[in-house]
Amino acid sequence: MPDFAPTDYQAMLLSAKVALTATLLSLPLGFAVAWLLVFSRVPGKALIDGLVNLPLVLPPVVVGYLLLLALGSQGWLGGVLDAWGVRVIFTWKAAVLASMVVGFPLLVRAIRLGMESIDTHLIQASRTLGAPWYDTLFTVILPLSTRALIAGATLMFARSLGEFGATIIVAGNIPGVTQTIPLAIFDYTNTPGGDRLALGLCLVSIALALAVLLFNEGLVKRRQRGARS
Repeated sequence: MPDFAPTDYQAMLLSAKVALTATLLSLPLGFAVAWLLVFSRVPGKALIDGLVNLPLVLPPVVVGYLLLLALGSQGWLGGVLDAWGVRVIFTWKAAVLASMVVGFPLLVRAIRLGMESIDTHLIQASRTLGAPWYDTLFTVILPLSTRALIAGATLMFARSLGEFGATIIVAGNIPGVTQTIPLAIFDYTNTPGGDRLALGLCLVSIALALAVLLFNEGLVKRRQRGARS
């Protein structure tokens, strides 16, 4: 076991905190966007889909720079936040926002695939019985999308754990404040003799990601057993 410094343990805790916060904050919006893309008839769905998936094809550094422009003191959103006394840039909140933007497409795509697999006859039956759209949403679509929600949340959490490019631009690499595991690994790879600690943090990152995947698999199997009983 490498002799980690206190800032390394802080980086581990911060990585988990950022990934969990980003995932929980994104779930409601991700579900709403997926529902909009699958079941609504609003015009311009192709454009919405393209904007949602844009962070997947953009370099993370570009995403981070755009966030920096928007949230900086001269940015349109940063100016509003400054007026309210809210500081985001170079705080852990900026790391959360970066993870949300980069991981959001994976969340929406997983939920969307789950919604597209729902038997449309069930939805039509609900409407035939006179259920309003929100009743159909919460009693038919949401329960049948649970597995997709879990899968999407898992993907986003794992992606957030490994987020580097956007985070270092918008949150910086401040030990004990905004430094996550990937940023700490980057520091150690550029430090003479830091290879051992970098490898140790890599193993910690692998263990966290594997734990999340196993947790996801356990939830899915438990739900399958509940559905059969």
